[in-house]
Order: sequence, then structure tokens, then C-alpha cells
Amino acid sequence: MAVMEMKEAINQALKEEMIRDEKVFILGEEVAEYNGAYKVTKGLLDHFGPKRVIDTPISETGFTGLAVGAAMMGLRPVVEFMSFNFSFVAFDQIISNAAKMYYMSGGLFNIPMVMRGPNGAGPRVSSQHSHNVESLYAHFPGLRVMSPSNPADAKGMLKSAIRCNDPVIFLENELAYSLKGEVPDGDNLVPIGKGDIKREGTDVTIIAWSRMMSLAKAAAEELAKEGIHAELLDPRTLKPLDMPLIAASVKKTNRVVVVEEGHYFCGLGSQVAESIYRDLFDYLDAPIQRIAQGENPMPYAANLEAATLPSVEKIVMAAKQAAYRA
Repeated sequence: MAVMEMKEAINQALKEEMIRDEKVFILGEEVAEYNGAYKVTKGLLDHFGPKRVIDTPISETGFTGLAVGAAMMGLRPVVEFMSFNFSFVAFDQIISNAAKMYYMSGGLFNIPMVMRGPNGAGPRVSSQHSHNVESLYAHFPGLRVMSPSNPADAKGMLKSAIRCNDPVIFLENELAYSLKGEVPDGDNLVPIGKGDIKREGTDVTIIAWSRMMSLAKAAAEELAKEGIHAELLDPRTLKPLDMPLIAASVKKTNRVVVVEEGHYFCGLGSQVAESIYRDLFDYLDAPIQRIAQGENPMPYAANLEAATLPSVEKIVMAAKQAAYRA
């Protein structure tokens, strides 16, 4: 297996899917001539030409609507948002058109469309460029929401997303684009709706996704030093959730910590916790602990930013509380 960065794995998935299916094309701001704001689309213009790698004006509403129309006609557009913060400009196209078209047309029009880009906090980009949008988009029926935590998953998940006949919100993370890992050779797909156990454990289940899984892994190492063996569960697909995998882990450890980068109130972690309380209450030996971003706009200052975001220390403390070891 080759070792590569997250952004290279995403690039490879795009390239392979564009070679496999001539209906796949990419559009977004600076995706062609500039190779993408984070160089995720590097080299694709040279390989596929300007009809399949398209630079757009700064108009998220316009190019997202164009992609919905292209998907209705049978193409498979991949929209890059330079940042998912900018997807708010295209909210009506995403929610009222992409997510609803199959239902509103009585099944006449599938929308095989992927919307991808960085989600969450970047370093010192403050309140307007640090939003976590998974709970927003997971709220609406008609959208599937995915968020990888490592390069291998990113490639396999994106390939599945591009082949899906429904619109997929594919949430990457700016701070994880340089994360390196082994990526299997060949056409390896990660099925939509299938999570993964990243580390086996017996004492507490830590559920985390995207960049938060890296923090959870560091926390698990610290907990192991104190004899607490954490099981790390990455849902990978956030809607639909892999509840059978979550149930199997909860039945084994009986204690849960949910970690997300988004805000605490109405965060996706609250839905994960509710699903566990509803279906698995009798298997819990302690209240579910949640770690999330503070209830304030993201500050500019590095020390305040760190205080707002989840950390290894916060996860360790939550796991100890769940295990009654605090």
C-alpha cells in the first residue's frame, strides 16, 4: 500500500472515478487553473481538460444550481466548496432542490451529486470560517452526510459517494489534509452507512469522526497508561448512522463518550446520544459524556481558540467520568 496525504487520496479518488465514468465532472472556485484552494484537484485540469474540470465565478448559488440541473440530466457533478462555510450561500439550492428533487418529482429525477470541501476550524480563521455543518445538513431528509478521518477512508468513501444516486455532503477538514496514512491499491470502496472500529477496547466507547478521531486516538493512548482501555468507533457516514456497529460496541463497553468539533447545543453528538439512549439504555452503566465546541463564536486568539475546541485532555477527562475513574 502507498502512503499518502489525505488530499492526495481524495485527488486519487476523483481521478479514478473520472477515468471510470465520463459523466463525472468537477466544478467550483479555483478547482482548475489554481488546482483547488488546498490543491485537492491538482493535475486534474491537465488530465481531463476544461470541459470536465470547470472554474466557476464566485457564485455558490449559481454553480450549485447548475450542478443540480446537470445531475437531473444524468451527469455526476462533484461540487467543491472552497470552504463549507460558503455553502450557506447555496443553502436553498442544496436543501430545496438537491435534497428534495427525487421526492418532489415522484422519483423521476435522481440527483447523483457530491458536494465536498473543508469543514470545521482552520488555524486562526475565526468565527466566519470555522463552522461545522454536519448537524445542519444531516437534519434534512434526502441528503447523505459523510466525513472521513484518514486517507484510506477518504478515498474509499468518496468513490462510493460519487457512485451514489443521491446527493452526498462530503465533509473534509482543512487541518487534516496533510494527514498521512496507508491507502490500499485498487478500487477499494467504503460502503455508505458503514462505520469502523479504529481501536479495540473494553472499558469505554469513544465515538468520533473526522479530525476528532486523531484526538481520540491520542486520548486512548493516555487512558491506556491508567488501565482504561477505550474502544474507538468512527461512524464515517454520519447519516445514515451505523447503529448495528454502535450497538455492538455499547453492549461490550457499557460506557460512551461522543466527541464532535461542532457546537454542543443541537450538535450531531446529541443525535448519536439520543439514539443510544432510545435503543440501548439497558446496556449503559453510566450517563453518556459529550465533548464539543464551546457555545461561542470561534475566537481569533490561539489560546482562546484552543479553549473553545475539543482537546485530548477534555476527552480523557470525559472517559474517566464515564468509567467512574475521575
